[in-house]
Amino acid sequence: MDIKQIKNMGRELNKFLAKFDHCFSRSESRQNLRTYIKGQLSDLPRKSVEPIALAGKLPPRTLQFFLSSIPWDQGRIVDKLQWTVAAEHAHPEAIGIIDESGNPKKGSHTACVQRQWCGNTGKIDNCVVGVHTAYVAGDFQCILDSDLYLPEDWADDPARRKKAGIPETVVYRKKTQIALDQISRSVGNGIRVLAWTFDEFYGRDREFLDGLDALGQNYVGQVPSDFTGWLHEPQILLRPTPQERRKRGRKRHFPRLSRKALPACEVRNLLRFSRVFQKQKWKKFRVKDGEKAPMVWQVKCVKFYRKHGGSGLPGPTHYLIVARDVLNPRQIKYFVSNMVPTANSITLEKLLWIAFSRAPIERCFEVGKRELGMDHFEVRGWLGIHRHFYITQLSYLFCSGVHQKLREKKDVRFVSNSRTSSHGRLYLDRSPEPCTFGSKSALPADCRADFVLSEAQSAGSKVAQKKDSSKIAKIGYQNQPIELLCAS
Repeated sequence: MDIKQIKNMGRELNKFLAKFDHCFSRSESRQNLRTYIKGQLSDLPRKSVEPIALAGKLPPRTLQFFLSSIPWDQGRIVDKLQWTVAAEHAHPEAIGIIDESGNPKKGSHTACVQRQWCGNTGKIDNCVVGVHTAYVAGDFQCILDSDLYLPEDWADDPARRKKAGIPETVVYRKKTQIALDQISRSVGNGIRVLAWTFDEFYGRDREFLDGLDALGQNYVGQVPSDFTGWLHEPQILLRPTPQERRKRGRKRHFPRLSRKALPACEVRNLLRFSRVFQKQKWKKFRVKDGEKAPMVWQVKCVKFYRKHGGSGLPGPTHYLIVARDVLNPRQIKYFVSNMVPTANSITLEKLLWIAFSRAPIERCFEVGKRELGMDHFEVRGWLGIHRHFYITQLSYLFCSGVHQKLREKKDVRFVSNSRTSSHGRLYLDRSPEPCTFGSKSALPADCRADFVLSEAQSAGSKVAQKKDSSKIAKIGYQNQPIELLCAS
């Protein structure tokens, strides 16, 4: 950056924050927001309330009240942030990522703290855990939403809830349900992604996958080795036969699996014993370039019918991808996608690219914690922690926007925003099934250009896109194009 760009940075920040002024009813709160974000963007060694307040020549108590007590609409800030991302950073190859992050804490008074798995320390530790959704498009990335995970012990303890300021309306939710609620909110605010991806903790929950299907969202997610399903669609009985109707006793429920249908099998056993897999040869793909050498994985894939969470019946056709590391064949990953490769649209290479695109959210956590103080909160209350998360998301969004603008000027190959250029557009219709991607001619006649929605979109919408992924510039976070090396 040159001196002129640095001088313009303050004006850009004020212009950016002015979009969120309507979330505050008092001018003092608007100024406190600017002080807090400037502190997060500064070179302070620690980005907690006291050093930020002192650097901004404010009493620390002022910023503490700003986070914990003074009324302002933090939910509206999240909505406005997502509207901004949808309007200014839409991309036909955007990826949504779901993950969690732990923040170690001492003592037992911080809201939702307990001994639980903490990814930050890599062990069971005393910490609070946040569930986050991220948005990645080209070299642009940001955190869309964040929520504290409320453990059951906390949810069932009125005294601790009251002391930590946890509202009575907040109930216990599984992490997968928190993620689903965040995705539903982002879709309602106009966010559109090619697909969502997540690790096996979320992939093991069939109700979570059912929820993504119900929202009309595509996904390529990792699942555990004991995930069950079928390689051939089993027969389902929809209604009883005349003979069964005449029988006395307890009636069987319908629909149900036929007696002749094979039981659902674990994916690790399907890989080992199924003839469909045995007949396939491992294909080598260069997934991405690592720090020392390219990462090469061997892949097998088949059509797959996963077992639904509630009914236990098979759903629509999915896709099962098995990948093993060439350098460590014992390291095997299983991915399930509700997008099935077709001749003219989705390819195996694209599904692998999505499956191995979880690294950007780790980058968001790393930068957010190291540079913006995402884990430096010293407030203990439920409201204060959430407000700290949301303000940090604003700081990260501003930094990502500046980074993208600077890169646009330097890199002539940068892909323009699909909403303002002729390179590609998003189309929207109301079909309840997950989307496929192809040419515009394959779209329904009632499709229209997708703009930011002012109201929550009904579940079951789908997004069809016409952009050829081969034309997307190889920039930023994106992996190198998934390249087929050979079959062995």
